[in-house]
Amino acid sequence: MLNEFLSVKRLEGRSEKTLFLYKFNIGKILEKSDKNVCVMNTDDIRNYLSEYQMSGVSKATVDNVRRNLSSFFKWLEDESYIYKSPLRRIHKIKTTSVVRETYADEDLEKLRDDCREIRNLAIIDFLNSTGMRVGELVNLDISDMDFEERECIVLGKGDKERIVYFDAKTKLHLEKYLSSRSDENPALFVTIRNPHRRLKAGGMEIMLRKMGEQCEVKHVHPHKFRRTMATTAIDRGMPIEQVQKLLEHEKIDTTLHYAMVKQSNVKLAHKKYMG
Repeated sequence: MLNEFLSVKRLEGRSEKTLFLYKFNIGKILEKSDKNVCVMNTDDIRNYLSEYQMSGVSKATVDNVRRNLSSFFKWLEDESYIYKSPLRRIHKIKTTSVVRETYADEDLEKLRDDCREIRNLAIIDFLNSTGMRVGELVNLDISDMDFEERECIVLGKGDKERIVYFDAKTKLHLEKYLSSRSDENPALFVTIRNPHRRLKAGGMEIMLRKMGEQCEVKHVHPHKFRRTMATTAIDRGMPIEQVQKLLEHEKIDTTLHYAMVKQSNVKLAHKKYMG
């Protein structure tokens, strides 16, 4: 049944990372329980999640497992393997809301100043300007780029295409980087050394982490650029619905979770509207 479920989710366009989490989290409860999946009840699931939480993992991790199990049992219900999902009465686990970090202007300038390769400078400006996911960035080809309009076509989650935009500074650095290349690889970003292969997400993450260590900027990783872009856009007055569109979020709550409104501007707004 699990393999059939995974095949359905793959057909729906779920990423390989999501499929791995489904397989891992659902597989663990199937392996641990001596019951057939079709006769598991709500208490079985609750006890499993409670024991899992007592192993020392965070509430957010436990809730992710709950969501994976809920999706699986809902599918079993839809396919008439079971009458009703035992997850119906197990609600979302409340987690502590954490304010996610963004890059300060000084951090971005430190990273830019530390770039010894024009490729790395182009990557930093591109991530900061577009707010795209690292997986989307490494899959871009040169042919996807429209430098005249300063936009490109991105294949996002669920194989959905969308247009993202970049600024003039990013355009200049990208064009300089591409003109410096002598390889014939169609990828937008490739490795520095021969043979020039398409740069992978893991390689980009390692590169950015090393740059952060060298210039003493903490917690440098690709997704932080995405949060920074969302925060900056909202902070400068872009309507939240448009930020949602740029980031390709299905729910606006997700966009609000990514974006952090600066406290200094909250103070100014209070003075303006509340006197």
